[in-house]
Amino acid sequence: VIRCKAAVAWEAGKPLSIEEVEVAPPKAHEVRIKIVATAVCHTDAYTLSGADPEGCFPVILGHEGAGIVESVGEGVTKVKPGDTVIPLYIPQCGECKFCKNPKTNLCQKIRITQGKGLMPDGTSRFTCKGKQIYHFMGTSTFSEYTVVADISVAKIDPAAPLDKVCLLGCGISTGYGAAVNTAKVEPGSTCAVFGLGGVGLAVIMGCKTAGASRIIGIDLNKDKYAKAKEFGATECISPQDFKKPIQEVLVEMTDGGVDYSFECIGNVGVMRSALEACHKGWGVSVIVGVAAAGQEISTRPFQLVTGRTWKGTAFGGWKSVDSVPRLVTDYMSKKIKVDEFVTHTLPFDKINEAFELMHTGK
Repeated sequence: VIRCKAAVAWEAGKPLSIEEVEVAPPKAHEVRIKIVATAVCHTDAYTLSGADPEGCFPVILGHEGAGIVESVGEGVTKVKPGDTVIPLYIPQCGECKFCKNPKTNLCQKIRITQGKGLMPDGTSRFTCKGKQIYHFMGTSTFSEYTVVADISVAKIDPAAPLDKVCLLGCGISTGYGAAVNTAKVEPGSTCAVFGLGGVGLAVIMGCKTAGASRIIGIDLNKDKYAKAKEFGATECISPQDFKKPIQEVLVEMTDGGVDYSFECIGNVGVMRSALEACHKGWGVSVIVGVAAAGQEISTRPFQLVTGRTWKGTAFGGWKSVDSVPRLVTDYMSKKIKVDEFVTHTLPFDKINEAFELMHTGK
C-alpha cells in the first residue's frame, strides 16, 4: 500500500481537500501509476458541482493526467514499471463489439463499474481516514498515485514532457478529433466554433490542419479572441454584438451557412444555433460539449430534412490505446500544438485555485 497526497472531493459543492490517502496495489489486469502532472477540466467541475447524476462521493476526480508506471498486477503485458503513460477515461479492450467496429471508439468493457466509481472487480483502491474513496472516469488523476485498468492506459514516448502531454488525455484530443475524425473537415471549407476554451481551440487547430479556409470563432468573452486567432481562427464574433440570433448572423456572413459547426460549451440552446448555422444540403454540426443531465436538444425537423447532419463525439473519436501515443508523437514532431494550451502551472496543493481560474475563463 502506498500512502500519498490526493485531492479528495468529500461532498458535492465543496472545495477539494488535500488529504493523505492509501492506494492499494494493483490487482490482476490493473496498473498503478505515479501521476506526474494533471490538468483540470470542466467535466471534473461538473461532477464536483453535484449536477452529475453518476457522481459518487467521496471521490478522487481528475482525468487528464500523465505519469510513470509504478507497478503492475498479474496478467499485465502491455506496460511495465518505469513506462511513461497517459491514463484513458475511454479504454480500448480490443475485444468488445465496439472496439471491433471501426465506426466508434466507445469501448464498453468496463463501462458499468467505471460509471459507479469502481475498478472492474467492483471495489476501490483508495481509502482515506478509514473510508472507501471512489474512482472517477476510471482514471482519478488528482492523486500522486492512482490505479487504472490495463485497458485504460496508453504507453507514450518517454521523452514527452508530462506537464504538457497530460492534456492529450482529454481536451486537446477531443477537440482536434472532433474536426479531423468526426466532422472530417475538408480543404477549403468554412467552419464555425462555438466556445473558445481549450476544447474549442483544439477544434480550431483541427479545422486548420484539415485545410479549412475560413474558421469563425464565437464566444462572449472577447479576451479569448487573440488566442483563437493564434490557433487558426480567421475571425471571431460575439452573439452580444448582434440584434438577431447568431445562426442568422452566420448564415448571412457565409452566403447560406457554414460547412461545419462545432458546439464546445455544453449548452443546448447553443447546440441548436450551431446546427441552424449550417448550410442547407450538406452542413454538418458536431456536439462536443457535454450538457447537464436531463437536458434535451431541439430544432425543427425541416433543418435535417433539408440536408443538415447532427453528430456527436466523445474523445474526438480516437481509439484511445492506439491513438494517444500517435498524438504524442505528432506533438513531439510539432504537427500539433500542446504547449500553447497551458496558461498556468500550479503546485498540487493549489488545485482549487486552478478551478477558480477555469471558472473565470482564465
